[in-house]
Amino acid sequence: MTKQHNNTDTTRAGEAIIRHWFRRSLAIILGVGIIAAGIVWYLGRDSAPDIIIEEAVVSGPVVAAHTPQQTPPAVIFRDITAAAGIEFVHTNGAYGDKLMPETIGSGAAFLDYDNDTDQDLLLVNSSWFPGHEQENLPTLALYRNDGSGRFTDVTRETGLAINCYGMGVAAGDYDNDGWTDLYITALGDNYLLKNGQGHFTDVTTSTGTAGQTSDWSTAAAFLDIDNDGDLDLFVGNYVQWSRQIDLEIDFRLTGVGRSIGAPNHFFGTTNRLYRNEGDGRFSDVSASAGIMITDPVTHAPAGKTLSVAPVDYDRDGLMDLFVANDTTRNFLYHNLGKGQFEEIGALEGIAYDRNGKATGAMGIDAAYFRNDEDLGIGIGNFANEMSSLYVTAGGQPPFADEAILEGFGPASRLALTFGLFFFDYDLDGRLDLFQANGHLETEINLMQSSQTYAQAAQLFWNCGSACRSRFVTVTDSGDFANPMVGRGAAYADIDSDGDLDVVVTQNGRRAVLFRNDQSLGHHWLRVRLVGDRANRNAIGATVEISVDGVTQRRMVMPTRSYLSQSELPVTFGLGTRHSLDELHITWPDGQRQTVPVPAVNVMMTITQSDQP
Repeated sequence: MTKQHNNTDTTRAGEAIIRHWFRRSLAIILGVGIIAAGIVWYLGRDSAPDIIIEEAVVSGPVVAAHTPQQTPPAVIFRDITAAAGIEFVHTNGAYGDKLMPETIGSGAAFLDYDNDTDQDLLLVNSSWFPGHEQENLPTLALYRNDGSGRFTDVTRETGLAINCYGMGVAAGDYDNDGWTDLYITALGDNYLLKNGQGHFTDVTTSTGTAGQTSDWSTAAAFLDIDNDGDLDLFVGNYVQWSRQIDLEIDFRLTGVGRSIGAPNHFFGTTNRLYRNEGDGRFSDVSASAGIMITDPVTHAPAGKTLSVAPVDYDRDGLMDLFVANDTTRNFLYHNLGKGQFEEIGALEGIAYDRNGKATGAMGIDAAYFRNDEDLGIGIGNFANEMSSLYVTAGGQPPFADEAILEGFGPASRLALTFGLFFFDYDLDGRLDLFQANGHLETEINLMQSSQTYAQAAQLFWNCGSACRSRFVTVTDSGDFANPMVGRGAAYADIDSDGDLDVVVTQNGRRAVLFRNDQSLGHHWLRVRLVGDRANRNAIGATVEISVDGVTQRRMVMPTRSYLSQSELPVTFGLGTRHSLDELHITWPDGQRQTVPVPAVNVMMTITQSDQP
């Protein structure tokens, strides 16, 4: 139902302020204070369904200084990039002028492009700047998975040897033909690539989805905004940029010289929303839908988008959009129905940090990480800003930032975080948190001793509500400890063993594929949905299970993290539980369906029932 924002606005805003200060006071009482920022930002930042079951073989972090119940399990992630056949190296085009675009790319996507049930891997590449081309021509890269975690480069034979200054990727079957398509965001024209049974064709022009040549597009997401059964397309844009503008700003660091300009030195932009007309064409409805946000005083574009998390946060059956903006307020596009949105990020408590300040927001994800009605929105922020964790109370907004109370805020403060997502890496039934980190400035250590260009990823184990702090830093996670210039990050089960593996892209360096080598004996269930009246990918659906009185909820949404897409199937960790009675699905069109679970440690493929 449509929310009414009239006299209740003042009341809800007041409640948000009270909750905000109460939580800060509670944090002080608990002795978990924020360390005052002593470092000025170097950038100057302000019927019976069809069910298919696939059998699978059941196949990292030890800390000392914690009570037993707060000790993460021994799980190691191994860098298997070379052994898996991944040879991709990102090209950022850097040639010495320190241009802003060379610092922030790029993303990755796990998808099953050939419908063999294995998760394949797409890696987005950037390129050379005009006048500085080199002999090799960087392109996108697609790797086909043989099902065991071994990959083969199939870029050219699938039609994806595309050269552009690429940024991000969205994956979704926009024409409901059963084959997952791709949308690539870029500095300049974007690309919509139709999957024709394993071969991709550029249909950007005919679909009307290129955007403007002057756009710098970053985040993208396929979602059904109007519940008509086909996928629409959201595209986020960053700042107004050109090489001339960048050089005229001439941002410099003492002792370093010319450096990367901060986004608050550039004008913002507006985002785009394309409605799928169902006949192979899209219509740009950005203005009429309320997506184009401007400053109420200056009327200048207000957004600097780097990532987006589509989720029905108020559970009214309509998909909303959380948008992470860099150095300006975050957006919450509330879906009013009939193709209309209102931006209410400030009202709902996610626009600013706990001090009322906009952050350098990068990656974003949404999850029910407490296994209750409360939705969490995690956002990775700039160096010397802790990551944010906005959470509802009793399942109702407004949100409050509980990163400190939940334990991972202070540990995330020094890192410059790009990729961020929730996933259950140890299959205990609780969603853990991963962050990919890496700085923008190669010489940052000369100016700030606490900062380095390459930074270790961070893994936080969710030890549940009984612990002093829910998220516990994992100090031994294997090769996550190796410093990376981390950017995009995504997860998937690449070897069909039930646990979730991770890929991290690096700026100007090789992508890194990590295999999850957990051997805890925990049980699991994986679920793949096929829509009928809803979109074929079932993007926007939720799946719920109950284990020992605790409800786990997973959202079918590949758009997560930073410029990236994770796999479509959802994974439930069951711990030592070796059976389940049933699971419950809420399809994107609102249909509720209950399905028996005949076995665990399997993949279930469930087709939407023909019963309304």
